[in-house]
Amino acid sequence: MGKNLPTQRRGRGTSPTYRSPSHRHIDAAKLPRKAGEGTVVEIRHAPGRSAPIARVELGDTEFFMIASDGLQVGQKVPVGQPRVERGAIVPLRDLPEGTLVYNVELTPGDGGRLVRAAGTTAVVVSQGERTVLRLPSGQFKELNPRCRAIVGIVAGAGRKEKPFYKAGKHVHAYRSKAKSAIVVRGVAKNPVDHPHGGGAHQHVGRPSTVSAGAPPGRKVGRLSPKRKRRK
Repeated sequence: MGKNLPTQRRGRGTSPTYRSPSHRHIDAAKLPRKAGEGTVVEIRHAPGRSAPIARVELGDTEFFMIASDGLQVGQKVPVGQPRVERGAIVPLRDLPEGTLVYNVELTPGDGGRLVRAAGTTAVVVSQGERTVLRLPSGQFKELNPRCRAIVGIVAGAGRKEKPFYKAGKHVHAYRSKAKSAIVVRGVAKNPVDHPHGGGAHQHVGRPSTVSAGAPPGRKVGRLSPKRKRRK
């Protein structure tokens, strides 16, 4: 009987091996529910994410937000006000077409779930009963106009341009994000570890395409293309 694949072990979610260490995360960096005008007090490096985060004082409270490109200490951050400026937290309905936004809410009040990685941004394409955004992947998404977002581009762009000079640095950097820095090819494994393993030499030994309805232990390789339906 074969072993579980790494993706299966990761998907179970029970092992700390595949979980990002909680002490490496400063804060969830969700959008605040309180409106007003805050002040950026500090910009900090966040080991558990790719982008830096900013600590903002808003009245007698404070919150953390994902820093936008060009955000500075001492800068004013409007929250819930219809002002289109860098770092402002604004409902989508108050933004003109062509505005760059990030940390977008999927449903009003969830704190932001889309476009949070360093250097990414989405574009407001059209306004109406639903607001249409173009995501970094090129996909268009319709959202409730009451959903909020931060104006600008996520800071930290170009982070992949600096190479890792030591394998250990690579491992520890990926460990903070619950990712594996080393990926072993399936054909290089034994048959007990992977469906592509074993053999006199490294080869798949079967069709590399797999059905979308295959069980998890056999779903490796390339998914079969969907049938083209005649319109």
